[in-house]
Amino acid sequence: MRFLKQRRSSARNRGTKIVAGGLSVIVGALVFASAAMAGPHHPTGEYAQFSDCPLSRATITDCIFSVTNGGSFTLGKKTVPIVNPVTLQGGFEGAGSGIQFYGAEDGNTLSKTPQPVPGGLLGITAPTWWPKSIQEWFNKLINEGFTGVNATVELAAPATQIKLNTENLIFETGVALQLPVKFHLENAILGSGCYIGSNSSPVILPFTTGKSGKLHGAAGEISFNPEGTITTISGGKLVNNTFAAPGATGCGGFLIEYLLDPLVNSIVGVPAASGVNSAVLEGKLQDAAAFSVRESE
Repeated sequence: MRFLKQRRSSARNRGTKIVAGGLSVIVGALVFASAAMAGPHHPTGEYAQFSDCPLSRATITDCIFSVTNGGSFTLGKKTVPIVNPVTLQGGFEGAGSGIQFYGAEDGNTLSKTPQPVPGGLLGITAPTWWPKSIQEWFNKLINEGFTGVNATVELAAPATQIKLNTENLIFETGVALQLPVKFHLENAILGSGCYIGSNSSPVILPFTTGKSGKLHGAAGEISFNPEGTITTISGGKLVNNTFAAPGATGCGGFLIEYLLDPLVNSIVGVPAASGVNSAVLEGKLQDAAAFSVRESE
């Protein structure tokens, strides 16, 4: 927590809002975080939630546990509110622009938390250019109520590619958090392989607590436990309004994706250029000194 310790005294005196919260995403997210080979850790008391901090890495200085419970993602014409909490956990070493992030020890860096897509596939019928048999199959599923769609934001690269800049986070300028992600769309019709973005071509989300396109982020409020070993940051907002979104791939499986991919693209409104899409993350972040987490075991 070096970046916070250096400012703790002045932060207490001023009582100002200095750090953005909600480093989760929330975003949601396929995890490629490397899991340590060592045995599990079992911190206790107020440090219990940091059990997945990569403490087996001796140089880790800070443990992170963050929950995003508000905000939204907009891709093209579809906006998906974050209604189910998403967690981001791991740890880091270094400070400011020199921070290196490491994922959760068990690999669950970013939780795969589905969010319901408002409207789903309601009002959609099979295009008339589809083969008649597939039109009938699709419309039958729609009529039977298979219209709900879940969207999950998943990591699309190793957790070490997550970028965190604490100076930007504090002073509401530049990129504070950057996530490589893909958006997973799922229901009985789309199957389990429908994605916007991929491991080979992730969607890069450079979040800021400052200004991004038409969106304005905000710094959060900071508080400390009595020992000064846990910092809690809440009430902040991370935003991005500049990322581009590619078209969907893999929808419906390899037999019919050539039919469903264009339909999903039409419903969602992708590909969509920079300025059309947006992401907003709101929540609470807790940062604990790694040495205190270790000592609590």
